[in-house]
Amino acid sequence: MSSNNEQMDSRHARYELRTLLDTSRMLIESHDLGFVLNNLLLISMGKLFSLRACILLWDPIKKDYEVAKNKGKTGLFEKQRMNLSLSDNLKSKSVILCPQDDDGSVPETFKKSGFCALFSIRTSAQHIGYLCIGEKANKELFTEQELNFIENLVNVSAVAIANSQLVRQLRTTNLQLDRRVQEMHTLFDLSKEFNATVDLEPILRIFKFALLGQMFIRSFFFLLKRKGSDAEVVVQNGMKGEFTGDEMDDLLKIKQTVTRTGDSHRQKFPMLETNKIEALIRLELQDEVAIMGVGARATNEIYTESDFNFLSSLGNLAMLSVQKTYLLQERIEMERLEEELTIARTIQQKLLPDPLPKLEGLQVAASNVSSQQVGGDYFDVIKNGNDAYIAIADVTGKGIPASLLMANLQAMLHVLTPVESTMSEATGRINDIIYKNTPSDKFISFFWGRYDLKSGELTYVNAGHNPPLLMREAFSEPELLSEGGVLLGAMPTMMKYQTGTIALECDDVIVMYTDGVSEALSETEEEYGEERLNECVKNNVSLDADGILYAILEDVKEFTNNQYSDDITVVVLKKC
Repeated sequence: MSSNNEQMDSRHARYELRTLLDTSRMLIESHDLGFVLNNLLLISMGKLFSLRACILLWDPIKKDYEVAKNKGKTGLFEKQRMNLSLSDNLKSKSVILCPQDDDGSVPETFKKSGFCALFSIRTSAQHIGYLCIGEKANKELFTEQELNFIENLVNVSAVAIANSQLVRQLRTTNLQLDRRVQEMHTLFDLSKEFNATVDLEPILRIFKFALLGQMFIRSFFFLLKRKGSDAEVVVQNGMKGEFTGDEMDDLLKIKQTVTRTGDSHRQKFPMLETNKIEALIRLELQDEVAIMGVGARATNEIYTESDFNFLSSLGNLAMLSVQKTYLLQERIEMERLEEELTIARTIQQKLLPDPLPKLEGLQVAASNVSSQQVGGDYFDVIKNGNDAYIAIADVTGKGIPASLLMANLQAMLHVLTPVESTMSEATGRINDIIYKNTPSDKFISFFWGRYDLKSGELTYVNAGHNPPLLMREAFSEPELLSEGGVLLGAMPTMMKYQTGTIALECDDVIVMYTDGVSEALSETEEEYGEERLNECVKNNVSLDADGILYAILEDVKEFTNNQYSDDITVVVLKKC
């Protein structure tokens, strides 16, 4: 009896082996994915006497599974997409028996569908999916021999499925490639046309003819929003009416790359309904956004995904060419502005004293470093008989407006210094002129002093400026020259500016500076600060004026790694 059983098992094993060989030959020779999946499902269900089964195929692009084939009452349907978040332990198994192996990661959907075994469909190179089998019709458990047979069948089928998918992809790719080649030839010819001109009108005309001649689109618009500019329709055809500014802004808020217009869009944008716009295509290039709207084709053909790809490519090509023309215009304008700024910088530098006048008994050193081509810092040294006027100022803001206000201050100083008047009266007169003739948001922090070359006395007024440092001797704490009043231009003169008077003795040092020094930032956003400036002056007070100036500038330069965010001006006086 035992011998008969062994013979039957041997015959059964040979039969299963022939079945596998015949099946593998049949499946591998077929390149029809549906045929392969259907046979895998039917043979598996027949072998295991199961009434329900399905095949899930992994989509590497969408990162989920699709129900490719489904038979029996599973509660699933073909083309259904689903996530299968199995644990790493279960993913490594070739066969998962739900009751025994389930570690809690098998979805409830599978349990409700009655699946009790999952066979991993994989090749040596990739994971393809799962064959999901329901329980036997007679409720018996699967035998080890049955599981081995299905596992072998799945392994054979995996190669056939991979081959079928590859053939399908190749066929689809070839068809798409043929169309793409044709579209690429068209786009290549159009790109040559676009690149042949740098003028905006010819570029827009080529774009218009491409839509009319290539796609047979009669109604369309191209809406562009450039950084720093309002949205505008740069080209259109067959359009009735105009978009409002708010409508253009709302259109640009549409985030989908391609939007087929529906009732909601037509209600929100009546222009789309009036002109029968069928689709909106969003285009992005760096910081610029555009919306291309296209109406029905004259051929009445429905837009396909390939059509939208072509329109997006054409739109991007046109957008790039339009941007090129704008950038060229901006470059020409920038070069013109650079030239004017260079001239302005030259003029501004000539407003500063160079060389500094020689003053008997007083060393003077000064430097001005602009963070831009032109700046709002100013210093001056004016000799008038036995008096010398030393001034430093900082105009709010940078660039041309600040430089113009600085030039006005320089002119006023040179007019007023020869006039016999007190420092307080002259400062008040300067303040009133600036207040009347400048915008309310423009101010000047200003310090100036009149040095008597004979007596060595310095009479000064500080109009809201960083108080200069007076260092009497090495390593002493500096005095601050702060007597004065409010910033120039902040309000009309209602109270006289206070004056301060100091007598300079041999080796006394005064350091005048703008806030570009004290507020200079390191790479870690730390400020240079007054304390660091005090230390630098203390450590170098024994040097002459030029040496002290050089030491300060080098210290600030090292602190900021030579990256200045504001104008820097320093004036050093040393009594000798």
